[in-house]
Amino acid sequence: MLWNKRIIAVLMLFVGVRAETAEAWSPEVVIQMKSISQLDISSSGDLVAFAVREAVIEGEKSEYLNQIWLTGTAMGKPPVQYTFGEKSATRPRFSPDGKHIAFTREGSEKSQVWIMRTTGGEAWQFSYQQESVIDFKWSPDGQHIAMVMKDPKSEEEETEEEEKRDVILVDQNFKNNHIYLKTFTTEIDTTEADKITSGSFTVNTFNWSPDGRLIVFSHSEEPTFNSRSITGDISVVTVATKSTTTIVDWPGVDADPLFSPDGKTIAFSSDGGTTERIGLGDCFVVSVKGGKPRKLAETPNRSVGVRGAPGIMQWSKDGKHVYTSDYEGTRTQIYKLDVKGKKIAGLTAYDGVISNPVLSSDEKKIVFVGQSTEVPAELYVSDLRKFGPKVLSTFNRNKDWPEITKTERVNWKSKDGLEIEGLLTYPLGYKQGKKYPLALIIHGGPSGVFTETFTGNPSIYVIQYFTEKGYAVLRPNPRGSTGYGKEFRYANFKDWGFGDYEDIMSGVDKTIDMGIADPERMAVMGWSYGGYMTSFLVTRTGRFKAASMGAGLPNLISMVTTTDIPDYLVAHMGSEIWEDYETYEKHSAIYRIGKVTTPTQVIHGSNDLRVPFTQGQEFYVALKRRGIDTEMVVYPRTPHGPREPKLLMDVSPRIMAWLDKYIDVR
Repeated sequence: MLWNKRIIAVLMLFVGVRAETAEAWSPEVVIQMKSISQLDISSSGDLVAFAVREAVIEGEKSEYLNQIWLTGTAMGKPPVQYTFGEKSATRPRFSPDGKHIAFTREGSEKSQVWIMRTTGGEAWQFSYQQESVIDFKWSPDGQHIAMVMKDPKSEEEETEEEEKRDVILVDQNFKNNHIYLKTFTTEIDTTEADKITSGSFTVNTFNWSPDGRLIVFSHSEEPTFNSRSITGDISVVTVATKSTTTIVDWPGVDADPLFSPDGKTIAFSSDGGTTERIGLGDCFVVSVKGGKPRKLAETPNRSVGVRGAPGIMQWSKDGKHVYTSDYEGTRTQIYKLDVKGKKIAGLTAYDGVISNPVLSSDEKKIVFVGQSTEVPAELYVSDLRKFGPKVLSTFNRNKDWPEITKTERVNWKSKDGLEIEGLLTYPLGYKQGKKYPLALIIHGGPSGVFTETFTGNPSIYVIQYFTEKGYAVLRPNPRGSTGYGKEFRYANFKDWGFGDYEDIMSGVDKTIDMGIADPERMAVMGWSYGGYMTSFLVTRTGRFKAASMGAGLPNLISMVTTTDIPDYLVAHMGSEIWEDYETYEKHSAIYRIGKVTTPTQVIHGSNDLRVPFTQGQEFYVALKRRGIDTEMVVYPRTPHGPREPKLLMDVSPRIMAWLDKYIDVR
């Protein structure tokens, strides 16, 4: 459902909200966008709780603040804010009887579970733990709350830390995540929760059995990002005895387990018993007693629950189907999988992107966050059997944003004939027949994907900011991207910088052939893998007048032994560095640095572990010593991408200042 500005204005008048006028897509305007996430629906299906995040940038503050809101699934009443204050509140969860809402709230040091009545009033603290609560869930009868927390430090470790003797032993003395249990009470109870899982593994996700006697959970060998991406088994713990039984322990990653309504079967996402580090996720079912898992119908993309991708939502109440979601090209789709056969049905024909979907227990309603390239994110509700979304919120529609330029899907054939898709956003005031400068933006991953999200969203690359400055923006999804199936996602195996290069450059030529892009005024930029491809493009072509490499990895040889995800890189290169040094060198831009003529900006976070800071430094120093125009921008306190709104606001204007030196927008 696409809304133009007139419809938005009418809607705002209907809800009694006065529109504010913004003249330009400046960072100060963009950062006002609010995000909606972490939806939960009451057992009655009448109420939805969710978190709303906004940036706080007054004075010395540069942070994001989340608060809990509630709204009805029936139209007519606006959402109501339930939590307030200077500390974030997140993860709202209704009690089974719908009388209470539990959520996590940041304290002075740790995040704890708090409770408040659905009818409102003061919240009270429920958990009093040494460590922060990572996740939690109510028991089906509402008598207990299970929580996942990291193992606390010992008294000796705390003393060593206080006395500045806390030496770090790498890959030793891990603090694993485990499940803890506490009885629900409306009285203040400062006792700590009871630990019910233990062992040399770390808990990732979990769910209760319908009768509350068991908890099923996924777990990895170590609490590292790398370990969670290559290992993961499924186990069941009996709450009363704390005895644990592993029911799925084949190789690879098994995640997101969920009990069937009768408690006899568990659905979970898995790569199917092999380590598929590049990315593969199908839906499986297995008996609660164990045995051989059985795969259900494959989604077209086969990326259910992989590394942050949409995953398993819930069982149907009759136990005959499993609902799941996945990427489908530049959009997302909700699927209904038959448990006994191989049937699959797509349920949500939505012109945009669906996120955070939740279903009512009777399966009649679906509530989700929806957005499209021209419509900012809001909360929607729809009848599931006859999909027709109706908007429930106006968090971002209460502002008259600057003019939004058109975005369209474009398709082209790569050099070897492979079909490629991308998103092309037109410059402000576009006139047919006139040529415009082109900003080529490359996504990360490489198994990322450009989807049809709102082009005015705050991000590293604010699309509308570039189009307002006179650029056409091309965002290709080259081979290796998710959204187009397993074969496409694996098509850049041992081929970084070559087949994907042709995919991207063929897209550039497409925009030139369309009469939109001026071949003499083109820029390229990207973050992470997009930064890698930026570094590779400038070693292979001089067609771009300027480039900006964000958190790029130009040296795979030094990258593979310093990143916190070495297995991911090894999976793409096909072997360890000592087994095939030539492949790593072939696909490293740093060894082609002598061919660069393009002025290239280098941007990196000082605390980046995913792509270590030295990767950006290598490219910058080499460019500088070669006499190529360059600059290096370092964001302090920043991991793999800005986490502070003021720093995020700085990126697009800083890139634009670099482009302005070499490209005449006219």
